Amino acid sequence: MSMFGYAGNILKIDLGSRSISKLSTGDYADRFLGGRGIAARLYWEHAPAQAAAFSPENTLIFATGPLAGIPVVGGSRWVVCGKSPTTSPEHFSSANLGGNWGLALKSAGYDAMLVQGKSDQPIYLLIQDGTVEFKEASAFRGRGAIETREALKADLGNSASVAAIGPAGENMVTFATLLADNDAVGSAGMGAVMGSKNLKAIAVRGAPGKKMPVARPDELRELTTRFSGFGTELMSVVGTMQFRITGPQTEKAPCYGCLGNCLRRNYQPASGQKGKFMCQPATFYRPMAEGYYGPGLDVPFHAARLCDDYGLDTMALSMIVLWLYRCLRAGILTDADTGISTSKLGSIEFIETLVKKISLREGFGDTMANGLLEAAGRVGNGAGEQIIRYLSKAGMPNITDPRLYVTTEMLHAMEPRPPQVQLREISVVITRWIAWLKGIPNINVSTDTVRRIARSFWGSEEAADFSTHEGKALAARMIQDREYAKECLVLCSFLWPVLDIANSDDHAGDPTLESQILSAVVGNNMDEGGLYRIGERILNLHRAIMVRDGHRGKEDDTIPDVWFSAPLKGDAVNPDCLVPGKDGQPLSRRGAVVDRTEFDRTRAEYYHLRHWDAGTGLQTRDTLRELDLDDVAEELAQRGLLRDQT
Repeated sequence: MSMFGYAGNILKIDLGSRSISKLSTGDYADRFLGGRGIAARLYWEHAPAQAAAFSPENTLIFATGPLAGIPVVGGSRWVVCGKSPTTSPEHFSSANLGGNWGLALKSAGYDAMLVQGKSDQPIYLLIQDGTVEFKEASAFRGRGAIETREALKADLGNSASVAAIGPAGENMVTFATLLADNDAVGSAGMGAVMGSKNLKAIAVRGAPGKKMPVARPDELRELTTRFSGFGTELMSVVGTMQFRITGPQTEKAPCYGCLGNCLRRNYQPASGQKGKFMCQPATFYRPMAEGYYGPGLDVPFHAARLCDDYGLDTMALSMIVLWLYRCLRAGILTDADTGISTSKLGSIEFIETLVKKISLREGFGDTMANGLLEAAGRVGNGAGEQIIRYLSKAGMPNITDPRLYVTTEMLHAMEPRPPQVQLREISVVITRWIAWLKGIPNINVSTDTVRRIARSFWGSEEAADFSTHEGKALAARMIQDREYAKECLVLCSFLWPVLDIANSDDHAGDPTLESQILSAVVGNNMDEGGLYRIGERILNLHRAIMVRDGHRGKEDDTIPDVWFSAPLKGDAVNPDCLVPGKDGQPLSRRGAVVDRTEFDRTRAEYYHLRHWDAGTGLQTRDTLRELDLDDVAEELAQRGLLRDQT
């Protein structure tokens, strides 16, 4: 295949031996495309089965996609993949980041980078001019990710793009993040994996102004012009305004090659350096801070900035804050136990103390540093019950609740961590539909539009009726295949897929646009079905990695028990718990639970659609071979982890 859209090389680094080699992107791109797809394949080939997250054998992969560097489409995101310490048991996982670091790697000549081994001392990597240098980084030990990034850029020049970890990553806090240029943050514990390898940072100096090669530029220009004219205002509907930060102290902060039609913004506090302030990180401490100080954004910004610098995932931390508060109120913990004053919840002092204790593993912070579920287990005395109703898997917040949106049952069940990009396909459509119900101007996602979206994107109109499980297994499969393909491209989830179009006649989106853009870039014609086929291949490869590492199939393809028993009380984004019911009539799901019988039936239907074994949920030889994963089938068969027929 042509190398339009690709740099052509994959960089392979062993930190222990300090050896460097290259692989050809062409050996991977046709079947695995890029991003999460190439990363999964590299992991399958190079990571030993059941290698622990903090083992030197864990393989850490940084990967871009074929659309990185293409203007307008929002395709310059990148992924970091490897065995994650955030799940129990540990599983291969992925962080998805924006900004321009991924583009810098690609313009430096690499579509992906594979890192193995462990350095015997703290180092950072400098990639430039076709070379890789191993630089001593002991002087950066204990310094924040933001501080490290800025210090390296001051030394190397602003042309260098830097990804770094903070003290939480160095101390292998399981939910530690990494941070790159443009304040791009990666979760899934990948900052802790970097720390386990003594890898403090990676600095990349790409070729300035280098344009990515495109096979059919005129065709691409027509497609991007069409895309930029759709006119849909993202995240501007009822229930989501809480995540939009605006005002005179803010400014748009789009990633490279993006229209910026999203809520990604920078904030300039009254004093101090400005930085990214958006979405969940901008809101996780805001209610508490406003309760303590009154209205204002400076303290919430400081809290988010503190987490970025130390390197803590604000989603995980938000659950820890809630858990601490409830345990202290219930008398399970005291301020003396934690070393943190509950009376100062919402203050700068509280969040600074909490972040520091966890990141440095000081006192009770060491208990919390291994994640909420383990912390609750160590405390005992009913500590877990204080938070269980708010959690999904891996101790993360319950988002896009399956008691509210029945389609998300299978999405939650099949992934070890909440699959946010998949879940958003449901919640975004429904929140826009609610806005239309409420008569909000310029929102055109009517009941008829929801049905059209369901037909095109979810497989049937039945998928638009949230009073029934009919059509939901097919919808889950289609969403997964599309989203896995999207994370290979790698496209922004604020923009893609194009589910609705504001200025079209029927307002329904276009599911073929991604494949059209990819075809124009790489020069090989691919239709919607072909792109989804790649997504299906990557999902099955990801599933095979999980099974090889201990996933038990059907036994683990489930959701927390509390969702089967505890009635839904509300939802942060959809407070009235409204969904389209039969004939599109508004239906409130407040008080609903997941029906276990319907869950089991839908899971069986899902296995059937995937051509997996119905009794065990394991993959079959024929399925993997049809997806051109013959070697994967053979290895699973040798391990007794494959079924011969459905």
